Amino acid sequence: MNKTVFDKIWDSHVVKRIDGGPDVLYIDRHLVHEVTSPQAFAGLDKRGLKAARPAQTFATCDHNVPTLNQHLPIVEEQSRVQVETLTRNTKNHGITYFGLGDPKQGVVHVAGPELGITLPGMTIVCGDSHTSTHGAFGSIAFGIGTSEVEMTLATQCIMQPKPKSMLIEVNGDLGKYVTAKDIILYIISKLTAGGGTGYFVEFAGSAIRSLSMEGRMTVCNMSIEMGARGGLIAPDEKTFEYFKNREYAPKGKEWEKALAHWKTLKTDEDAKFDKTYFFDAADIEPMITYGTNPGMGMKITDAIPDGKELTGNDKVTFDKALQYMGFTAGKKIIGHSIQYVFLGSCTNGRIEDFRAFAGFVKGRKKHPNIIAWLVPGSGTVERQIRAEGLDKILEEAGFELRQPGCSACLAMNEDKVPAGKYAVSTTNRNFEGRQGPGSRTLLAGPLVAAAAAIKGTIANPIEFCEGNL
Repeated sequence: MNKTVFDKIWDSHVVKRIDGGPDVLYIDRHLVHEVTSPQAFAGLDKRGLKAARPAQTFATCDHNVPTLNQHLPIVEEQSRVQVETLTRNTKNHGITYFGLGDPKQGVVHVAGPELGITLPGMTIVCGDSHTSTHGAFGSIAFGIGTSEVEMTLATQCIMQPKPKSMLIEVNGDLGKYVTAKDIILYIISKLTAGGGTGYFVEFAGSAIRSLSMEGRMTVCNMSIEMGARGGLIAPDEKTFEYFKNREYAPKGKEWEKALAHWKTLKTDEDAKFDKTYFFDAADIEPMITYGTNPGMGMKITDAIPDGKELTGNDKVTFDKALQYMGFTAGKKIIGHSIQYVFLGSCTNGRIEDFRAFAGFVKGRKKHPNIIAWLVPGSGTVERQIRAEGLDKILEEAGFELRQPGCSACLAMNEDKVPAGKYAVSTTNRNFEGRQGPGSRTLLAGPLVAAAAAIKGTIANPIEFCEGNL
């Protein structure tokens, strides 16, 4: 029987199938951070258990950490306690931990791949919904709850029903200033924030294959924002090249053995998906959200939809979102004043994103009304930024480079957008108060964020092309 790449990986990791119930799935990599792990470790300690396979678990602190003065004690008490607790728990259980000050510390979904902890064909879990990011490398990766974190620590297995399969193909050439973030925001705007519920998505097509590994991570990162359990992209030569000489990747004969297996991880011809969608890359333009879920997105040149086709709860949600955001249906969004710009997170905190942002602002100046937080996704990314001189370009344009962490993606650290203020953000969620109580978030890619930071308003990056100024 012909199989999808998802089927191949899932089926090879099933320890036991439970009739009428979930599968017992073996987990190759368990990623841990400071927010969802304390209760899980406490549960193990209460039962007198140790982590079953600590060598397959890796931890870092990211959600709660400050992004300035990381050499000093953490000011916020809850954040400090959670980081201290993770430090203690990982030591007690013999788990590799990248804490503050460690050169490998960073956002878990940025640091994992760049260290080679993530590899093709793996099953990967973490107590964080955006674990789907790791699917970019041809792995099955998904977020789990705290009780499941404890289960994985105790048994290296998890009980999961097998999701249905969805194929999303994007074919054709991408236009100027169209990024991976625009691709996934476009897809979610078409399928809605619930269109992938119950499915695991394989992204394919020539436009997807054209993306760098960083771009593929951005696409898979936001697969859950349409309700999917996760997303993946079959590994190819770009994937294999990415992992050469990574610290935790196989070496020598083990590399050759792993490579031979990775090359089998592709969907068979005529394999059946439960649902399939096809999109034309030529229809994708720079995107931005206007509402309070990632499905409320549009081309930046469009007017805000009028919502006339909506009924019932959908209409109530639509109207409530516009009221919260202070927007009016049918109006253009370009030119609307903003106060904050955030570049970073597990969605767009990689070196490619900083190269794009720095390349755009080079020779220009940050608008004086804009507060910009530029936060690398890891210590490795920060070092690359400095080695390539991108920090100098950013400084000359009026920007400050901060230190690695989740930062303003979520209001769990010191980087919070004030109530009523607008932020063009390269993150993955625009829920009410996501970046701070009362904050208003507009999701976009790094180029739209850069254009907004220069102009002080929502702006189309193509406006800055020579001849359009």
